[in-house]
Amino acid sequence: METTNNKLTSYQNVFFNNLSNFLDTKLYFFGSVQRFDYFPNSSDIDVTIFTENKNSTIIKLLHFLGMDRSNVREVVWNINHNTLIKGNKLKYKDIDHNLYIEFSIYNEKYKEIVLNDHNSKKTLPFYATFLLLILKFFYYKMKFLSKDVYIKSKRFILNTLVVTKRESQFVMV
Repeated sequence: METTNNKLTSYQNVFFNNLSNFLDTKLYFFGSVQRFDYFPNSSDIDVTIFTENKNSTIIKLLHFLGMDRSNVREVVWNINHNTLIKGNKLKYKDIDHNLYIEFSIYNEKYKEIVLNDHNSKKTLPFYATFLLLILKFFYYKMKFLSKDVYIKSKRFILNTLVVTKRESQFVMV
């Protein structure tokens, strides 16, 4: 997951390579950028960063992106009702280059659990992929849906219609 299944633009490739070098760590891609329902220049790119020192990494990331600490949100992720994972989220937009990123930052000790969860959602059933493609087409291309309807519908497809062996609950703090 250090590479993407969908091709990124040359700008995006340079951006992520520079960021990885600046942070001196690997970036792990997940979500639609790894699946067939990715819409280039529209879908956001989900990136996970694992680190031994979250605060230091967040400060470096904010410096690289030219953002301040108020953009960072704490999250708690409950997987299978028995594993609580604390992390941070940060959304970044570069509208000029159609680059939309959601960063997730976790302690290195959660790496195996988080990557296993990401991998479990890499291949979706045909019906879910089909529904996501239709949903994203109406949202990104036709501008037919509100952001709220899009997000709720996407969550319903991914969290209710897609049955996985893992149960997870995500809470923004």
